[in-house]
Amino acid sequence: MTALFRLVVLGLLAFEIHAAERPKAVILFYTDDLGYGDTGCYGAVRIPTPNVDRLAREGLRLTDAHSTSAVCTPSRYALLSGRYPWRTRGTGILPGDAPLIVPTADTAMTLPSMMKRAGYKTAVIGKWHLGLGKGKVDWNGDIRPGPREVGFDESFIMAATADRVPCVFIRNGRVVNLDPKDPIEVDYKHNFPGQPTGKDHPELLRMKASLGHNQSIVNGIGRIGYMKGGKSALWDDQNLADTITNEAVRFIEKNKETPFFLYVATNDIHVPRDPHRRFLGKSSCGIRGDVTVQMDDCLGRVLAALKRAGLERDTLLIFTSDNGPVVDDGYADGAEHDLNGHRPAGPWRGGKCSIYEGGTRLPFIAWWPGNIAPGTSNALVSHLDIAPSLAKLVGVPCEKGDFPDGTNQLPALLGQSKQGRASLVEHAMKNRHIALRMRNYKYIPNESLYQGEKGSPTGPGLLFDLDADPGETIDISADKPDVARRMRDHLRAYQQQVQD
Repeated sequence: MTALFRLVVLGLLAFEIHAAERPKAVILFYTDDLGYGDTGCYGAVRIPTPNVDRLAREGLRLTDAHSTSAVCTPSRYALLSGRYPWRTRGTGILPGDAPLIVPTADTAMTLPSMMKRAGYKTAVIGKWHLGLGKGKVDWNGDIRPGPREVGFDESFIMAATADRVPCVFIRNGRVVNLDPKDPIEVDYKHNFPGQPTGKDHPELLRMKASLGHNQSIVNGIGRIGYMKGGKSALWDDQNLADTITNEAVRFIEKNKETPFFLYVATNDIHVPRDPHRRFLGKSSCGIRGDVTVQMDDCLGRVLAALKRAGLERDTLLIFTSDNGPVVDDGYADGAEHDLNGHRPAGPWRGGKCSIYEGGTRLPFIAWWPGNIAPGTSNALVSHLDIAPSLAKLVGVPCEKGDFPDGTNQLPALLGQSKQGRASLVEHAMKNRHIALRMRNYKYIPNESLYQGEKGSPTGPGLLFDLDADPGETIDISADKPDVARRMRDHLRAYQQQVQD
């Protein structure tokens, strides 16, 4: 055997070994508004979540994993682009008729386009909330650009959120079940003549609003925004979870012989919380707990589909949430009253929209039987790191500028290393609301606090030791001024340049 031939053979063997180490399927199960403390394996005792708990028993449960923002649209933008959302204008919470904000695959590498490059069929099913089209959307034709242009081969999505119009599903750029004789019109400023609203006709509501959510009425629920037409295409709120899960299961069954990447974005546990009747009363925390049980059931059905397809040991599944928890989010559904001692954010302060730890510290489980050993890790990781870590796993090289704020944390996600990021910028809601994590320290600039919150009286911002004070109640900036100043300077440097 010549030296050249030996090198070729060894190279082919190396490729075969690498290919064999790649999972045949990668699933990102992305829940909505699920807090750190909302599942059993993260401390919940009044909400049964056997399927999430099973993932934690069989996989790696991370305790210091973060979304990139404490609200939904910017988190999802960062997940797919690998960019901090606060660097880019227009990445705040979007109305249902906003234009697409994610870079298209022909302008930048995205998470789905990277997986396509690696040979995986790609699909997104569930909540989108990243904009569609280029401006005023024609809901009655082919809706572009959208998931297809971002890198997804198939899509079955909600345009925005369940509490925003239009309340329809969109499959591969076309509204599902739309009657062309009943075209859809959407407006976020003005109502359409003759269309009742929750504000003017509260007697038509079966779910009352606590704040806002009083514009167009769909299925007896007031929404944000105004909608007319499309009656045959309207979703049924109590079947939302089943509809999304059925689509995910069908995709798995149809593509069991093909490598695939599936992004399942649940509506649960976002408002309006309107679970199927079979889940009513299944928790001891009222309707919010019940929709958490419903979400867990959907996860269980996806796991069952993997087993039937023979993919149970050949799938990397990542379970996480888009941002921290919220209890009263605009509907009078009794969630606040029915908490029954439950702590949605666990030991952490804050929740959705908050700059405090509960806004972005989330459940995060990596499950790949036979490849990820069961355990727990406190490595600091971010959703920004999912795309570059998967790129390393599936063998796609990232050039400078690809996923610019993400880092390859594959060893941490596979449980091979306890080391994660050295630092992470946390983001609340508006671009000025940012904070910095470094090891056990959390630094919040005074200007990042919301109106009415008190900053550090002696230094540039608040400094907390999360190991000693997970509730972020004791400001130690006066005791450790050098640490506070160093973190302030580090955060300013982050704001001025893209991380290499």
